Amino acid sequence: MLQNVWKNKQTILGIVLAVMLLAVIRAFENQLFYDPFLAFFRGTFQNAVLPTYETGRLIISLSLRYWLNTAISLGIIYIVFREKSLLQLSGLLYVFFYIGLLTAFVIVLKSSDKPDYMTLFYIRRFLIQPLLLLLFLPAFYYQKKKS
Repeated sequence: MLQNVWKNKQTILGIVLAVMLLAVIRAFENQLFYDPFLAFFRGTFQNAVLPTYETGRLIISLSLRYWLNTAISLGIIYIVFREKSLLQLSGLLYVFFYIGLLTAFVIVLKSSDKPDYMTLFYIRRFLIQPLLLLLFLPAFYYQKKKS
């Protein structure tokens, strides 16, 4: 019984620490990452002009943030489920989504002088925030309960 309680405390502590790491990334996003769209999307942007940006630097910064969030998210998935197969599946899904989302982001960004800002906003949001974790955790939990 005591070991079970200790194991649950370790799991909860691990999850809390990982979520805190995600919060630190979010809290210091201005200092850690190059993203001229942070301020742009905070304001009224529908009729605004896109800020100037360096494409290569922006892609590197978005990629770095995505993979930092991914590493922490994979840690959370492993802490919760303790299954290597789910970790491998999650890793493959993260790679698949990264390729698709980054490609879509660049295409939408470069497709015209005034791209669809809402599409750009949501694609970028999936790249910079750990939203996939919020999709994967309940899906894996449901799958585990069902089997």
